[in-house]
Amino acid sequence: MGARAHPTSAHWGHYQVVVDEGRVVDVRPNPDDPAPAPIMNNVPAAQHHKTRVARPTVRRRWLDHGPGPDPRRGDPEDEYVEVEWEKALDLLAQELDRVRTEHGNQAIYGGSYGWGSAGRVHHAQTLVHRFLNSIGGYTRSRTTYSHGAIETLFPRILGAPSVPRLLHRAPTWKQIQEHTELLVTFGGLRLSNTWNASGGRAAQTAGPAMREASDAGVQYVSLSPLRDDIPEHVKAEWVPVRPGTDAAVMLALMYVLFTEGLADTGFLDRYTEGADVVRSYVLGDRDERGYGPGLARTPEWAERVSGVPADELRSLARQMAEKRTLVNVGWSVQRARYGEQPLWAGVALASCLGQIGLPGAGFACGYGSVGTYGGGSTPLGLPRMPQGENPVSEFIPVTGISDALLNPGGLYEYDGQERRYPDLRLVYWAGGNPFHHHQDLKRLTRAFGRADTIVVNETHWTASARHADIVLPATSSLERDDIATSQGDLSVRVMARAVEPHGQARDEYDTFAALAERLGAGERFTEGRTSGEWMRHIYEQWRATMARNGFEVVPFDTFRAEGGVEMPGRVDDEALLAEFRADPEGNALQTPSGRIELFSSTIDSFGLEDCPGHPVWLAGPAVADREGEYPLVLVANQPSGRLHGQQDMGAHSMSQKVRGRAPLRLGPADAAAYGVADGDVVRLSSAQGSCLAGVVVSDAVSEGVVQLSTGAWYDPSSTEADCVHGNPNALTADVGTSALSQGCTGQLLRVRLERFAGPEDRLPPVRAFDPPVGVTPVG
Repeated sequence: MGARAHPTSAHWGHYQVVVDEGRVVDVRPNPDDPAPAPIMNNVPAAQHHKTRVARPTVRRRWLDHGPGPDPRRGDPEDEYVEVEWEKALDLLAQELDRVRTEHGNQAIYGGSYGWGSAGRVHHAQTLVHRFLNSIGGYTRSRTTYSHGAIETLFPRILGAPSVPRLLHRAPTWKQIQEHTELLVTFGGLRLSNTWNASGGRAAQTAGPAMREASDAGVQYVSLSPLRDDIPEHVKAEWVPVRPGTDAAVMLALMYVLFTEGLADTGFLDRYTEGADVVRSYVLGDRDERGYGPGLARTPEWAERVSGVPADELRSLARQMAEKRTLVNVGWSVQRARYGEQPLWAGVALASCLGQIGLPGAGFACGYGSVGTYGGGSTPLGLPRMPQGENPVSEFIPVTGISDALLNPGGLYEYDGQERRYPDLRLVYWAGGNPFHHHQDLKRLTRAFGRADTIVVNETHWTASARHADIVLPATSSLERDDIATSQGDLSVRVMARAVEPHGQARDEYDTFAALAERLGAGERFTEGRTSGEWMRHIYEQWRATMARNGFEVVPFDTFRAEGGVEMPGRVDDEALLAEFRADPEGNALQTPSGRIELFSSTIDSFGLEDCPGHPVWLAGPAVADREGEYPLVLVANQPSGRLHGQQDMGAHSMSQKVRGRAPLRLGPADAAAYGVADGDVVRLSSAQGSCLAGVVVSDAVSEGVVQLSTGAWYDPSSTEADCVHGNPNALTADVGTSALSQGCTGQLLRVRLERFAGPEDRLPPVRAFDPPVGVTPVG
């Protein structure tokens, strides 16, 4: 028949896969995409890679000895046994029934988190939660690794309904082009982050939109330790800032506004609560606990902390007051110790400017963090598979998985509550990889060793699968039919099967249906529908919703035949809190004061040392003396070579590696000081662990900073380092942002660097892409 191109969608966009004789041999960009993401080039190698999970597999020690804690979980030499599907399903159903009967459903952790599929039917997180709900429920996670501090802080200071608007209905790039004069971004506007969206995007519009806004006269200022945290084509002013000092810079900018009469006192008086508290803290009349006097947060003080010259800070503050200004705080900034503070300080800074609620101005939190942000919104909803209701009320913060497994019954604080960790016995993970997202991987390995049973549905032998007792092979998104779309997308698209399932891989829907049937919940899970019938059902439900709102959408059969439909009801949002600005009494915020809480009496009443009642400067562990044991600051940002850790063995990802390892970037001065050059292998060490990485010298990295992106597959196969492949979470500390939100802090840490100077034969090979012992690859 010859090669054939199949349109499909993934988190990184709409594209085509070329299939010849049942194998993916190439990819092509969507012809209508103005800036297609290069990470699609990972697909051909990953689709048929030897790390694909081809058969149901059980860890030998679990199979021989039964469920129970086992410190050998994750041992690189651990043996696995491939079994028939019926045996694997019977074993898993029996174990699920044992745990729920002996310990209650709260002992089951539905740990799905991640980006397993852009499809709306075969969405792994939805399906595992739906299945667990059908058999009595599970302990769930709350918030996300991406923006846990945002999700917890902003309901307190802006009101809960404002948070979805903040995350999903930011002013579009079109509005920025038309109204914004100055965009000041903390954490940059990293282009590669915008390639990805939870349900994909019909076209990559963020990069071109940034350029168009720049060409139209929008001025960009990027405060970041990395020059290329913002695209070169927007002609931004780069202000190098020491990692973790963003809140200090914002406080100094407010100092200038207050002392030079540039703060909008009318706005502060009418729309905010506690501006006087913030003012007296910034001016040094009080300290962070309300006692006085404190330390004035002057530009000179901020220069000592952040490295940004005081004169530059004064000039920037004056420009921000003079122009229509949008203050953006990227998600990366809050993924650090005390990550709530730059968020809160950003809102306070925007409030001092008095422009919140104006088109193209005010405060934003996510430009340059994900592809949907600033790309429009779809307030009428999307086709979605329902998860059902969870009868178990127990939850843990998503970052609390190690703590919960290692300390069942232990006390912890979260959002003003004192809570206890549940006694988790079984962890079921699908569509995600905690050994990518979580911090301190040696500790996570110890934690996984404490469970009775770990279950993973997976396409590939990721580190999570290598720590599991039962591994069930899942089809990839190219091996099943589905629907793709995301918030603010341009269309709803068909994802038609392009190739046959790899080995014995099954759609997860069918796996969960078979398990539910064994546990007496088959009808509750399926409602009598196949996955194909669910695809029709959720589309037609969405179509009916559109019709009730005055939008006619073609029937399912036409949609499927034509490959997609244009998204109806898209909205180009103008401003956050515009209604509140227009009528602060009639549209009061759902906060205790009804206003923006620059001082929160509620948070203050919690008495948290690491999150007082208003934005303050708290020096995190990344802000320390360079002469200490760990003199460099590591920025562990998102990779440009792949989405998180997905398809790390793909061509685009592999093209960035140095001697097979993740690339570590550092500036020329630091490279000379440490005696390293392009192509060298170095050993990074922290208080938690160590890893190897390959050197790339770049003048885009500030002095005293090294940058190693997340996502290299965890490889603890050698005693030379805790990860020989370059996963920075072998180094990061497993500690929350604060007791308020317990958010992820994996973005920043302090490290020591040394050149790996041993003989070449001592350099350990990367074994992350070798299947585990006992597994036979299917090519």
